[in-house]
Amino acid sequence: MSQKQGMLLGAAVLLLIALLFFIVFSERGLAELSLSKKERDRIKEHNQQLTQENLRLGVEIDRLKNDPHYIESVARKEFGMIGQNEIVVKPQRASDR
Repeated sequence: MSQKQGMLLGAAVLLLIALLFFIVFSERGLAELSLSKKERDRIKEHNQQLTQENLRLGVEIDRLKNDPHYIESVARKEFGMIGQNEIVVKPQRASDR
């Protein structure tokens, strides 16, 4: 191998190494691709959670519109309401006497 061929081979190796670094670390390189994939996966997961929440809320809306028993249970739990013919009995504590 002549000195000229050795220099060309060295230059070619340096060029290949430079291209490798450019491919891996450039703005649109493999490192950025990996970060983009992680971000995409995070967004997909978030979208799935939102879809599940929307489905749950849709079912609850439908029940609030059409299910009298569910409406009654929500009124009792969340608003402390009682039925028309019910009587509220408050137990006395020993300190109230």
